[in-house]
Amino acid sequence: MTELPSHYNPKVTEDRIYKMWLKSGKFKPENLGPKKKKFVVMMPPPNITGGLHAGHFLENSMVDAIVRHKRMNGYKTLWLPGIDHAGISTQNVVEKELKKQGLTRHQLGREKFIKKVWEWKEKYGGIILEQLKKTGISCDWSRAAFTLDKSYAEAVKQVFIHYYKNGWIYRAQRVINWCPRCSTSLSDLELEYKEEKTKLWYIRYKIKNDPTGSRQKRQQKSKIKEKEYITVATTRPETMLGDTAVAVNPKDGRYKDLIGKIAILPIIKREIPIIADPLIEKNFGTGAVKVTPAHDLIDEEIGKRHNLSSIQVIGNDGKMTEAAGQEFASLTVLEARQKVLEILKREELIGKTEDYVHNLSVCYRCGTPIEPIPSWQWFLKMKELAELAKKAVQNKKIAFVPLKWNKPYFAWLNNIRDWCISRQIWWGHQLPVFFCSKKLEEISNSKIQNPKNENFVVAESKPKKCPICGKCEMEQSEDVLDTWFSSALWPFATLGWPKKTKDLKEYYPNTFMTSARDILHLWITRMIFSGMEFMKKEPFQTVYIHPLVLTKEGRRMSKSLGTGMDPLILIEKYGADASRFGILWQARGNQDIHFSEEHVVAGKKFANKIWNAARFVLLSQNGKSQFLISKSKINSKFQMPNSKLTAADKKITTQLKKTIKEVDKNIENYRFGQALQIFYDFFWHKLCDQYIEISKKQLQELKTKASTQKVLFYVLKTSLITLHPFMPFITEEIYQKLPMHKKTKWLMIENWPC
Repeated sequence: MTELPSHYNPKVTEDRIYKMWLKSGKFKPENLGPKKKKFVVMMPPPNITGGLHAGHFLENSMVDAIVRHKRMNGYKTLWLPGIDHAGISTQNVVEKELKKQGLTRHQLGREKFIKKVWEWKEKYGGIILEQLKKTGISCDWSRAAFTLDKSYAEAVKQVFIHYYKNGWIYRAQRVINWCPRCSTSLSDLELEYKEEKTKLWYIRYKIKNDPTGSRQKRQQKSKIKEKEYITVATTRPETMLGDTAVAVNPKDGRYKDLIGKIAILPIIKREIPIIADPLIEKNFGTGAVKVTPAHDLIDEEIGKRHNLSSIQVIGNDGKMTEAAGQEFASLTVLEARQKVLEILKREELIGKTEDYVHNLSVCYRCGTPIEPIPSWQWFLKMKELAELAKKAVQNKKIAFVPLKWNKPYFAWLNNIRDWCISRQIWWGHQLPVFFCSKKLEEISNSKIQNPKNENFVVAESKPKKCPICGKCEMEQSEDVLDTWFSSALWPFATLGWPKKTKDLKEYYPNTFMTSARDILHLWITRMIFSGMEFMKKEPFQTVYIHPLVLTKEGRRMSKSLGTGMDPLILIEKYGADASRFGILWQARGNQDIHFSEEHVVAGKKFANKIWNAARFVLLSQNGKSQFLISKSKINSKFQMPNSKLTAADKKITTQLKKTIKEVDKNIENYRFGQALQIFYDFFWHKLCDQYIEISKKQLQELKTKASTQKVLFYVLKTSLITLHPFMPFITEEIYQKLPMHKKTKWLMIENWPC
């Protein structure tokens, strides 16, 4: 028998054990032997720009506990890892590197820039996966996928072409969310919101004189205080330069005599109608609002309904356009706002100003305020796809855990808008769209504002001959697809689709998927309708929406604000097992975790307790195994022939059986903290504090020595199996020292105690 050292050193043990696991090949499902039951889970792919953070650590520690538990329960497990190309984020990182050299991507050109990004990816893109290995997770790294792999890119292309041929992808000019810093469109789900303290300005719009002379009598009946004006409230006075109407609610009695009249737009002096629309909130400001169809999504909808013109006064660069007027052109939005307010004050057109707090929409990658602007973009129709996604959950083919996430899932699908899928960046999946160069030139020369769709074709590769003009060499669209468009294919594109691969046949649909709630619609919902459309079957059976990891005070973690938790620092300080213990101990259901390092410290102490208990048990065996396991699976009833168990022996084995059952149930229900608590109480208090103390006396008695040795050995071995999903390194290390003639080579593929 090999004795355990006096102290457990995770720094020495963990890297060595992980290399042994990798060498064994047991993370691969095909190396687990013929098994009927399967458990398949795809890792939510982290961005190639990211480093390991608290959310990654929690999510992957949870999944690893589940996967190891399933593997030990006889399942053929596939946990497929991978990384996402993260279009906007990665491009920003590389552009910052170029800026240090005094270069821009436009100076390099598309081809050279993409080459630079690939170089960056090869150097830094896999770092987070290496960091994840430090946590001990048991993925099949041989199948690691990347959303820009050649096979994956082919899948994305086929999906785009399929949608287009179905009539679900179309090109249109719409008001979209535009990031001036990243110079690209964003979907609604890619926006973040930060509270902004601003002002609510009340601006007077003069009402055009009534030539019939009857206006004064009607005004006397009206509740409008300032008879010559209609006052609107706004937080964005600079956009008034593009106003094409003033709107009120049709049920607002204060304005019934003004509907259909004409107002004079301040500064520009443009005549604009006063209209009624049900989208107007009577309780906001004065109940009358300015309508700028080119710079607000709701205003665009109102504008279409009332056939209003759309005047773009803010450009792609976030500066005012010539349409805003010569004195405002080229000013930034804030500069234009200041100038507009100065003129309005001078002309006494500001009624009052109030402090106002609202949520400002910003780019989720760079934090720049979003500008709604009209732009030609590609959209995916969502009506039919939303129905597919709803049916998958309505028919109980997919279950959300907790069940409460059904409500926001259906709410979003019931109110879904067409998805803007194109992005004006270079890093990503380039659209398989090819434009007629001659038509593009004609459009450019004539400054056509509404180019029709006849100037492009959608194809797998560039046509050798332009089918539109028959002469030119076609130009591929420079747009790339939204990163979430490609990641929506993750459950099946990672398995080789559209090819009919062996992996696709064997491992689709997946069994389980997990994510934080912030990507429920960005990713989970889109994977569901993608799986239903292309595989004709739901992509997974269970979706577990796990809690967030917050600071101890309940604030969102942020490395930039110094409130983040770095798992790698914890692992270096305490070891991976202790760190996993600390994070999982706090995962006790649906409530967000207020992370405290004290639980990691407790995990370190627990690891030492396990080590010392194991040393005692092994030393008690007199240098050989007193309990040889002859069956492949431990019998939880613990029948020991030809021996008489003491009351203490019977009690500890009964307590162990109960512990195994409760741990098993809690893992199955994703109650990791409760499972750990149950095992902790058993091992520390019932085994170490009570039974081991009793066993010291029983080992001194001849008639009870042999049975006590067997009980100690049995309880230790079974405890190692039960704890392994949570603390895999120390349990594997001790297991390898057990003096058994017949044992599984690796604890990670031991049979779970029945």
